[in-house]
Amino acid sequence: MRNPHRADPAEAASPFPGHSARPDRAAADGAGAFAAVFRDAIQRRGLSLDRVRERLAAQGISVSLATLSYWQRGRSQPEQARSLRAVDALETILALPPGALRSLIGPSRPRGRSAGESNGLDASRQVYGEQSPVELALGPEFCQFNHDLVAVSVHETVRIDAHRHVRAVTVKEVVRATQDGARRITVVHTDVPTEFAAVTAHYGRLGPVRRLPHLRAVVAELDFGRPLARNETALIAYTLCTGPDLADALHHERRLRTSPREYLLHVCFHPDALPMACHRYFRERIDAPMRYTRRIALDVSHTSHVLLDKCPPGVHGMSWEWPR
Repeated sequence: MRNPHRADPAEAASPFPGHSARPDRAAADGAGAFAAVFRDAIQRRGLSLDRVRERLAAQGISVSLATLSYWQRGRSQPEQARSLRAVDALETILALPPGALRSLIGPSRPRGRSAGESNGLDASRQVYGEQSPVELALGPEFCQFNHDLVAVSVHETVRIDAHRHVRAVTVKEVVRATQDGARRITVVHTDVPTEFAAVTAHYGRLGPVRRLPHLRAVVAELDFGRPLARNETALIAYTLCTGPDLADALHHERRLRTSPREYLLHVCFHPDALPMACHRYFRERIDAPMRYTRRIALDVSHTSHVLLDKCPPGVHGMSWEWPR
């Protein structure tokens, strides 16, 4: 479910060479980042949307004015093959470098009421992969891994110490019961030093905690205190503290089997150990290549964050680079 990894504050990078990114727009995610660059490029070229549509039509690409308007306002983003072909043509029409727009297209958002609601064995293996550390840690329980719950919102804060190690991960999560009787959630952290690992519950009652050194994994249960009715929500919050690790932390990620309304990843760096750059990334499953990556900035408090709205199932994370 979670996978914290080891391994001058950076300003937001320009989405294409030769242009400076505005921090507020560069901080937008998904459709917002694409919309900001698309809108600015149109303004710089002095083109109307109707003129852009005509130039696309001259290349045999049909896109409606409404669609172009939605793209530049961030109400939607190009996803279908025909739309992506239009994006490639727009980069030429708007005198942008190849990939300047396409690289800002975020992962596809789920559609429909049931999108992202599957959380059975197939959904777990789709995200975690076959015989993953999570599956090995849970054993036969993996088949029923939180099968009666879906995430509504997930907020996690990762604290990096002066030695570039992850020392604590705090998670606050709202979950919704998909059937009557759900009364606990199982959380799994992998790739963590387990010798001194400790879990503290802030909301919910802490149940059994298992440390599995051979898998570098910690498994814990948090009880809601009573069985939930179907569609009822519960709030849990806890902190995992770990001991020192041998390797520098290089990234932190969360593997989502369902589509929460909101996911916030907040990474706090020690003032004496600041990275050169941070990047958001996405993979559809753990063994897939990164399909979306974008640089994000450190703020005045030496922290960086990613805030996702209705993010799709898959692997969402943040990576960073240390000075040599």
